[in-house]
Amino acid sequence: MFKKVLSLCLAVLMVAALGVFMSSCEKTNDDFKLGVILLHDEASTYDLNFIEAVERAKTQLGLTDAQVIYKKNIPESNECYEAAADLVDEGCDVIFADSFGHETYMIKAAKEFTSVQFCHATGTMAHTEGLANYHNAFASIYEGRFLAGVAAGLKLNEMIEAGTITAEQAKIGYVGAFTYAEVISGYTSFYLGAKYVCPSVTMDVQFTGSWYDEIKEKDAATALINNNCVLISQHADSMGAPSVCEEKNVPNVSYNGSTVASCPNTFIISSKIDWTPYVVYICESAKAGTEIAVDWTGTIATGSVALAEVNTQAAAEGTQAKIDEIKALMASGDLHVFDTATFTVGGETLTSYMADVDTDAAYEKDTEVIADGYFHESEFRSAPYFDIQIDGITLLNTNFG
Repeated sequence: MFKKVLSLCLAVLMVAALGVFMSSCEKTNDDFKLGVILLHDEASTYDLNFIEAVERAKTQLGLTDAQVIYKKNIPESNECYEAAADLVDEGCDVIFADSFGHETYMIKAAKEFTSVQFCHATGTMAHTEGLANYHNAFASIYEGRFLAGVAAGLKLNEMIEAGTITAEQAKIGYVGAFTYAEVISGYTSFYLGAKYVCPSVTMDVQFTGSWYDEIKEKDAATALINNNCVLISQHADSMGAPSVCEEKNVPNVSYNGSTVASCPNTFIISSKIDWTPYVVYICESAKAGTEIAVDWTGTIATGSVALAEVNTQAAAEGTQAKIDEIKALMASGDLHVFDTATFTVGGETLTSYMADVDTDAAYEKDTEVIADGYFHESEFRSAPYFDIQIDGITLLNTNFG
């Protein structure tokens, strides 16, 4: 009997201790703080997209202005670590950084400040670093870009049918920032979306060597138009390319938000990652003391991949209906963006591909990513790793000169 009573007492004590531990991990809404590190500020469409998401999340979570602290215009250097350390000193429980090059400095901070959660958009190293307080996140934006590409392809078809261009002249121009997999995955999925409805389409890509440089982006868009591109899209963060398109009356598919207010005659649609669900998730997890996913990939279903409203003044008739049709095919699993039957490399269909998923200094290919007839993007880690140069896309520069 004594042993049974002793065992029961011990069990009660253990439960009580666990309750104390759990309550010590939990944070009330009033004493919670979120820190946000941004590469640029509101002038960048990329950073503005993050700011708007954080503000929406702040409202959903019932946080005050004082509980969300921004560090803006933080370069991809040790200044990121210093900004993170400042946010720790200011009492932040979660710190979220938005640019690829912030990663090593966020990891440095995470190793030093182990009681704070560090979350990073577009990074690649969380799943190999093995830190309990460092996390990567991205979304299946390739699906959004594919759908935006469909809108572009429909516009090309409209131009062909009107006799404005021939099928052979259906060439898209794309302003890219860097030759990273994230950008390659983006422009390839956009191209495949256009090709889905306009089989004769080709695409030229001009890189700028910068995420945000309005002059370089204007120059890149101008060069593409001068090279007979009849529609322009981008993976760059300023209004440079859209403004050139509006000036020259060239249809445009922008990124990270609608540009219809500034470009009413040429803006068709844009895709973006809506970071609101992720910001809400990491804040709620940190407040409750529950685990945050090492790699988190948002989807259309989670509300993390979003499209702007179609501008009917510039888009082809029936664009929204076609997008809805294809979105349903994606949701059912009947359409995969990187279906290997829809593209070739050197004239050949890929049946196997080793991708560099586990980041290392030598960029070694380490993971088989083609199965069931398609490239499995963002499934082995959240950040894109599609880095294949497919037929139909021409890179006009790769040295950013």
